[in-house]
Formats: sequence, C-alpha cells, structure tokens
Amino acid sequence: MLLSLLLAAKAGAGCAQTDSLSVKKDSVAWNQSLDGVTVTAQRQLIKQEIDRVGYDVQADEDSKTETVLDMLRKVPMVTVDGEDKILVKGNSNFKIHRNGRLDPTMTKNAKDVLKAMPASAVKRIEVITDPGAREDAEGVDAILNIVMMDTKKLQGVTGNVSGTYSSLKMPSLSTYLATQMGKAIVSVYYGNNYMSEKATTKKNDVERTFVGTGNTQRVHSEGSNPGNLHSADVNASYDIDSLNLLSASFGGYFYKINVQGGGPISMFDPSGNQLYSYNEHYWMPHYSHHSWDGSFDYQHKTRRKGEQFTLSYLFALTRQHSEQETTYSQQQNFPFNYDGYLVSARERFTEHTFQFDYVRPLWEGHKLQVGTKYIDRRNNGENSQQFYDAPRTTTNDAFNHTTRVAALYADYMLNSGKWMARAGLRYEYSYMKGHFPDGKSADFDKNLRDWVPQASVKYQITPAQSLKLSYTTSINRPGISYLNPAVKRFPQSVSFGNAHLVSSTNRTIALNYMNVGPKLTFHLTPQFQFCNDNIGAITYADGDTRYSTYGNVIRHRRWQLQGYVQWKPFEKTTLVANLDAWHSRFENPEQQLSMNSTHLWYYFNISQKLPWKLQATLTTFGQVGSATQNIYSTYEPYNRYSFSLQRSFLSNDRLTVRLTAISLFHKRQHFETRTVQGDILGWSDTINNQNGRWFRLSVSYRFGKLKASVKKTETTINNDDEVGGIVRE
Repeated sequence: MLLSLLLAAKAGAGCAQTDSLSVKKDSVAWNQSLDGVTVTAQRQLIKQEIDRVGYDVQADEDSKTETVLDMLRKVPMVTVDGEDKILVKGNSNFKIHRNGRLDPTMTKNAKDVLKAMPASAVKRIEVITDPGAREDAEGVDAILNIVMMDTKKLQGVTGNVSGTYSSLKMPSLSTYLATQMGKAIVSVYYGNNYMSEKATTKKNDVERTFVGTGNTQRVHSEGSNPGNLHSADVNASYDIDSLNLLSASFGGYFYKINVQGGGPISMFDPSGNQLYSYNEHYWMPHYSHHSWDGSFDYQHKTRRKGEQFTLSYLFALTRQHSEQETTYSQQQNFPFNYDGYLVSARERFTEHTFQFDYVRPLWEGHKLQVGTKYIDRRNNGENSQQFYDAPRTTTNDAFNHTTRVAALYADYMLNSGKWMARAGLRYEYSYMKGHFPDGKSADFDKNLRDWVPQASVKYQITPAQSLKLSYTTSINRPGISYLNPAVKRFPQSVSFGNAHLVSSTNRTIALNYMNVGPKLTFHLTPQFQFCNDNIGAITYADGDTRYSTYGNVIRHRRWQLQGYVQWKPFEKTTLVANLDAWHSRFENPEQQLSMNSTHLWYYFNISQKLPWKLQATLTTFGQVGSATQNIYSTYEPYNRYSFSLQRSFLSNDRLTVRLTAISLFHKRQHFETRTVQGDILGWSDTINNQNGRWFRLSVSYRFGKLKASVKKTETTINNDDEVGGIVRE
C-alpha cells in the first residue's frame, strides 16, 4: 500500500493542493497520512493528444474565483493581450467550441462573454491544434474548446454563484445550475456584466500625415460606452437507452450600450500652418446586438464497440441595429457643406447546418471516420446615411449575400504502441451569390471547389515525452462586414466592403515536443505558416481623404516558436509561463508593400500558498518588440501586471474571496500603434481606464452535491470558416 502511494506521488504533476484526507476520484489533489508520513499526489494540469492540448481548469486553485478569460492566459498556445484580445497559436483566426460544438456566442463576442463566465463551471480548456478532415476546411488555425463539468450519473442539484465589483464601478454577476431528473440532465447558465462609464472611458490621440499632400491631421477624442451585457445558455440531454442519446442546447447574448464622445480635429499644412479645425461630437441614440444559436444532436451507438452514427442540426442568428449621429461645432475654414450626419445600419445573419457523421473501428488500433455536411448561410445588410446640409441628402444601400457549402470528408486514425497517426481529406463545394435589392449594382455568383488534406503523426518517446509532426490546411470565407459594398462617407474617410471577395487558403507545418513531469512540464512548438491569397484591409488616400476596403491581396509567411512551462520548484510554489515568439512577413503586391516584424508575447504567473489558507499570485504579461497589425501598422510593446490574494472559507472551501490589484504602480498605461508605410503615416495612442490602476473584489460560492453536467454527443457541428462577419464594434 505504501509503495503504491509513493509511486502515485512520483507520477503526479505539479498543481494546486487541497487538505482533504480522503481519496476521491474527482478531487484536484489528495493526501494520505501513514504513521507520520504524508504522501501527496496531484493531478496533472496539462495533457496532450494527437490533435489537441488540454488544460485542467479544476486542478487550478484560481478557478474558484477567476473567470474563463483569466484562465486562458495559462493555457498553452493561448495569449491574451493588454486589450483582452485573444490569440490562439499567435493568431486571431480561431473559433470557440463548447463541449465540442461551435458556440457562436463565445466566438463572436469572446472577450466579454468569457470575462463574465466563471472558471468554476469549466472542467478543462482544450486547444485543438490539428482539427481533422471533419472540420479542417472550416477555416481556422486552431479551435478553442471549452469543456464544461464532468459527466456523472448522480441525482441532485449543484450550482455556483459568482460576483465581482471593481474600483471602476464595474459589477458582474453569474450563476450556473445543473440538475438531473431520471434520464434527463439540464444545466442553465446566466451572466450579467455591467460596463460602467468609468470603466469604458477612453482617451485617444491620433496623428495622420498624408504622403501625397504632406498635410497632417491631428485628432483628440474622449468617449465611453457604458451598458449591460447579458449572456445565457441552456443545455439538456436525455439517455433514451444505453445506445441512444439526445442532446440539445440554446443560448446567446445581447447588449445595449450608450456610445458617446468626441473632441477637436485639425489639419495642418507641411509648414505647420493650420488649414482648418472643428469639434466633433458623436453619440448613438440606438445600438443593440442580439446573437442566438441552438443545436440538436442524435447519437446512436451500435453493438460494435466504438461504432456510432450522429445526426446534427445547428442554427445561428445575429441581429444588429445601430444609429450613430455626429455633429460639428466651432468650425474654422470647415471644408464640407454639412454640419453633421446620421448613419443607420441593420445587419442580419442566419445560418442552418445539417451534418451526418459515422465512426467505424476497423481493427485494433485503426479507426475510420466519414461524414457529410451542408451549410446554408444568409447575410442581409441595409445602410442609410443622412447628411445635415441644405437641402438634406440621404443615401441608401442594401446588400444580400448567400453562401451554400456542401462537404464530404474521410479521416483515418492509427494508434499502435508508441505511434499515433491521423490523415484525412476533405472536399468542399461552395456557391456564393450577391444580390442588390435596390438594383444599384448587378447581381453576381461564384462556384468554388476545394480539396483540403491534413496529416499528423505522434511518437511517444517515453511515458513523459512525446514528439508530433503535423500538416494542416484551412479555408476562410468572407463575412457580411467584408462583403457589403455600401459606401460610408465621413469627413476625410470613406469605407466600403468588397462583394467579390473569395475564400483564402492557409497552410501550416508544425513540430511539437512535450515533456510532462512531476515538477516540470513544458512544450516547444516551432511552426511555419503561409498563405498567398489572404483577405486583408486595403487603405489608400486621395488627397486628404482616407479610403478603406478589403481584398484577397495579402501574402504572408510566419515562422513561430511557441513555448509553455509549468514548474513547481517547491511544494507550495507554482510558476506558469506562456511564450510566443514569431517573425512575420506580409506582402501586398498590388500596392507593392511589405512588412517584417519580430516580437515576443509573454505571460508569467507565480502562485504561492501561505499560512491561514491564503494564496498569493503575481502575474505579468505583455509584448516585446513591435508586432504587425496589418500591412501598414504595428503594435508597440506593452506590459501589464497584477497581484492577488485569495482565501477559501466554509466546509469544502465552498466560499472563496479574492482581492486583485491591477497595474498598481501605473495610474495610466498606453496602447500604441504606428503606421509606418502606405499613403498615410502616423501613430495612435489610446488610454483606457482598464489598463491603468484599479482593484477588483471577487466572491464565489458553490452549493449542492451533484457531480454531473449535460451529456454531449461525441461529434457535432463545427462551423469555423467565416471571417469578417457581424461582430461587436
């Protein structure tokens, strides 16, 4: 008995501990006292499979009070920058799934939804690094899969209530409830995140020099966008019998915000003489955004072990309506014949997806997965712009876009001894049609055909070490905001979409080495990615007017090295580091522009257990070197840091309180970009109150005994192909 306990302790990986004296299957850690000797074993935080890397959220003590967005900073191959922008494998081109199913709510508004979701409701977070042929063509470099709590068949009710309040007057409240009634399991989640005026206040200074004229524009603006974000989710499953399972879900989010702001704008000639100036004031009398999605899955398992059929249906819809009014005052030599304008925009997105999957074990260690999928996607946009002049003029534009995708795929998996391999091929036929209801332009349509291969192989060098080589391909299709050709005119700027965009193809080759040990876990992933027809922004100038649109014009090459370290030098000390270094080259042959950048994103977290059940955590993250924003601009280096202290109370640590100080020694911090080439040069400096010094108090309470969550079918629908769809502005 003692020998087996000692071996278990040696095999455990570093993570947080508990003081429980009993050995429980689902506990994060356990210890057992034997004649004055205490042996402690801990659950491994990181686990790698051939197509994914998982982070055990429940094995992290911080999950009791932190949000899912906080936990993401600790997940291998995930970085979250100073503006809470999420990158996976160094790229914003990813989708978010919940329990293996695409979650449009999280994907479209990831920053705010994940900031409002408590980590205590999540079992693990997975980075699916090499999606198989089943979803590989669906357009992302990686998939972020949020796996909710474990599936256990116990009667009862469990729940969690979490709340936070900060010195920025930004309260949030979320609750999670799960219950089982016979063969049915239901879970409900609701979160509310209030964005106060103090928290959303931004100051921004911009300077633009127009190369053609030599004139320089200076803009100073201050504004805020207070409002409420509501998110909700309902999941249910029903076990018909041991071979048949039904599951369904419905959820989404909606918000209304009060956008307002403005400031002085002026233009100077090359000698520094003022040409004109005016004050701008803008506000949104109406702004609302709704995104909802639902799904239904039926799974049938045969008597043959591992063989199953799955039928899936997914619908998603987004409705966005905005009105922005802008007025001008204190004009001096004002160069326009109007003193304001009103822009009204309505965007509607509807998607229906049907999918059939079949998994068949062939013989020991060999498995085949085949399937088919059909997507019907419709985007409708209406825009109007009314200018306050004499007489008043109004422009109206409408654009409808339809995409239909039919796909077939086959995926083969091998597991033999120390070797694992996966290879697949997918064929996609896409039909795209653009329609202009107002008849201002001619309708158009396109037929696209794509073959998408992928392959990966993994070798288990030792029980603790593995090496994996992979090749992946992905496709991105343009969304409504990229496609809509409606022209929006503002002083010194004109923007419009490109209805003739087509899908782009990305290819990645990666080598991953991982070592998992009781004290030290780390992985290194060098990789190379390239694309010759990427969808990118196009900016140019005509005189002192900026024009912006999109095109399949970007060629990019990226050499990248990703690293992750989890080190436990002492029993009560844990260090986590996430590093992402890369060198990129972007080219726009049409404008004869190229951009090179080399930079490092980093995240360090040190957690220390203290007496009286206290836990202290020090975190710092940021960027070294300038990062490419687009073919014209770069992000400047930045650094953020925080310190927190937490303690748990009551039986089984049901109540946890955490106090966090963010950027304690910096009242204001800046987020800077520089435009270094193209028709317009300059810089932008933004100060957001959330980047400076502030404090947050978090309280979380767990109740109930149910160790269950809604069961999910093992396969379901994943739509990951679209870029530039309807997103929160």
